[in-house]
Amino acid sequence: MATETATKTYSKIQLLTLNGPEYRRVSTAPPRAPLANEIPLIDLGQIDGDLAARKEIAQNIRLAAENTGFFYVYNHGISPDLIRNALHQAQAFFDQPINAKEKVSRRKYENFQGYHGVGTTQINDTETKDNKETFSIRYDESNDPLHANSPTQPTSSSRSLDELWTGVSHLPGFRTATVEFWQQRLNLARKLVRILALALDLEESYFDDVITHPGADALYIHYPGVVDPSDSANVDVGIGSHTDIQCFTLLWQDNSGGLQVLSNEGEWIDAKPIEGTFVVNIADFLQRLSNNRFKSTVHRVYNRQTASRYSMPFFLGFNADSVCSVVPTCVDEEHPPLYEPISCGKWHHDRLALASLKKT
Repeated sequence: MATETATKTYSKIQLLTLNGPEYRRVSTAPPRAPLANEIPLIDLGQIDGDLAARKEIAQNIRLAAENTGFFYVYNHGISPDLIRNALHQAQAFFDQPINAKEKVSRRKYENFQGYHGVGTTQINDTETKDNKETFSIRYDESNDPLHANSPTQPTSSSRSLDELWTGVSHLPGFRTATVEFWQQRLNLARKLVRILALALDLEESYFDDVITHPGADALYIHYPGVVDPSDSANVDVGIGSHTDIQCFTLLWQDNSGGLQVLSNEGEWIDAKPIEGTFVVNIADFLQRLSNNRFKSTVHRVYNRQTASRYSMPFFLGFNADSVCSVVPTCVDEEHPPLYEPISCGKWHHDRLALASLKKT
């Protein structure tokens, strides 16, 4: 039920957590443009520079992470040609007939990888089903440049991923472009983890041991166009209101718009596309490790156009078996740890299991 504060009207949204439902106040006003400090633009051109340069980047990211937890990055080092090629491959995959896409249905593979059809997910069960389809891959050590020269034994996960690639082998260049784009984002994510350590007043190597075999999930997402964008009552959400699960997300989005972020005042703000950038957002596990210092902020996608929208997110989490505690720089007498130690793998598993349980 909507309530009024001064001249503004608010409602509530419900979020699913391991401690039960949580509620956030949300303005019913139309989305607005962000203020300069709400989703800032951060230059990563000196991310490989000296320590002083990296600390300057860390300071800018710290301010963003403590505000909305969302920011854009540019000069990130990932080739525009590679991004365009990955987008071309995503479009080629989704342009296939449904029976071709279902050959790599996520029901055949581990860890939710593979194809999810339109309307098969509902990230927020108090809103409509998600009006999107996805193709996803998970971490595979054989694709990780960090372990390029290390002999590895095939795991059930890597065997499952090989079967997945077989199912898309008829698409020329699909596997090559998808893996290379995954590798480049993993490389960037590892650099950002070191910057985030500096932003938390830690040694930049603090998290190195927990990103050797990280959770590194990559998706292609297609949001079909809507027939009548003006009919807001009957237009489903592209993806419902939620926070991300792991440490942070790197998102490439096309020029369609539709990504909206909940401000600290409970207003939806538009995270409009900016050419040459990724959107980065803090996720739940990093908020947990920072003792709520860094913000994992609610966001959603509303596709309000007749044309398709495409995005390509990459989700970074720590090693599944690494048990992590609130970092020491975020704890003192006035700020005791709010969370018990937990492994990133258990955290991720329990959150996904909770979402699955709610659907049954």
